[in-house]
Order: sequence, then C-alpha cells, then structure tokens
Amino acid sequence: MTSSTESVTRDWEGLTIPAAGTYLLDAAHKRVGFVARHMMVSKVRGEFADATATITIAEDPMESSVTATIQAASIHTAMADRDAHLRSGDFLDVEKFPTLEFRSTGVKSRNGNEFILAGELTIKDVTRPVELEVEFEGVGRSPFGQDIFGFSASTEIDREAFGLTWNVALETGGVLVGKKIKIEIEGEAVRQA
Repeated sequence: MTSSTESVTRDWEGLTIPAAGTYLLDAAHKRVGFVARHMMVSKVRGEFADATATITIAEDPMESSVTATIQAASIHTAMADRDAHLRSGDFLDVEKFPTLEFRSTGVKSRNGNEFILAGELTIKDVTRPVELEVEFEGVGRSPFGQDIFGFSASTEIDREAFGLTWNVALETGGVLVGKKIKIEIEGEAVRQA
C-alpha cells in the first residue's frame, strides 16, 4: 500500500494509469478462462482456478512487464470426467508438467486504452510466442486502502503447437476438439508495499 499522500495514478497519453510499482494479481478478482470448439458445432468454456501474476509497471509504461504461473491441475470445465481427461497425459499431463507459464517480452500501445502484450507461453515444456490483446480497464483505490487497476486480455493459440494433439475424428467429418483455443483473462492487480 502507498501512503495517502503518495499519488497512485499518473497521466500518460490521455489515460490515467497506475503509478510505477509492483502489482500482484488479486486471487479474489480474476478469471483465467478459455474457450474450445467441441464436435465442430459448439463451444466449451473453462478456466484455471489457481493462477498468479506479477505485473511490474515501469516509469515508462512501455517498459512494463508481466510474469504469470497457472496451476495446470486447477483446470475446471464444470464436468469432472472432462476435467480429469484434460489433466491426463492426453492433454496437460499435470503430474509431469504442473504449471503453465507466461513471461512478457514487450508491450506496445495500440489505441487509447488498448495494448498488445507480447510474450512467451510455456505449456508442457513447449514455449511459443504469443500476443495478448490487453484492455486497460481503469485504476483506483479500494475501500481497504489498496491501490488497484483492472484489465482484460485475450489471445488465440493453436493447442497442437504446444503438444496438445489428442483428438478423435468424427464420422460426419471434422474432429472432437478444435485446434484453436481462445484465452480470456479478466483481473484486478493490487500494488505491493
């Protein structure tokens, strides 16, 4: 937390943004979700319940960085059998690869409160570059005196590029699980002392 006299915000290119510092993803105010196509006709939504992130807001906002760790076993799609299959060696193999990792490599301004966060995503020891479309949602101070900011981010990945290749061909054509996975993140970050 900052003292009540220290500014928690600053102006940057027409936006009110957080003061420089280290922020942690608030576990109570986050969603790390995904969407996958099922049988070529519908979508299945899920999330990872256990995820942490450290966001370092730099004096120059374009020098800011993010590292994140997702506990693979925390995957949840509201169906126990499917969750067990996703944790198995056919997909995430959580016993051998307990975490998914993200490390940013750069950020650039896109338009107003929209940014592109480039980084490296590691799933099952396979690291690939990704770009997240980030929307800065705002900054403030909570009733508990915590300096916070909100954001949302999304990207799409090819799961097979990360070694998640399990599938079943359908008699009607196509496959059981789509290759493209949309990642959707919503969160609040809290400034650390």
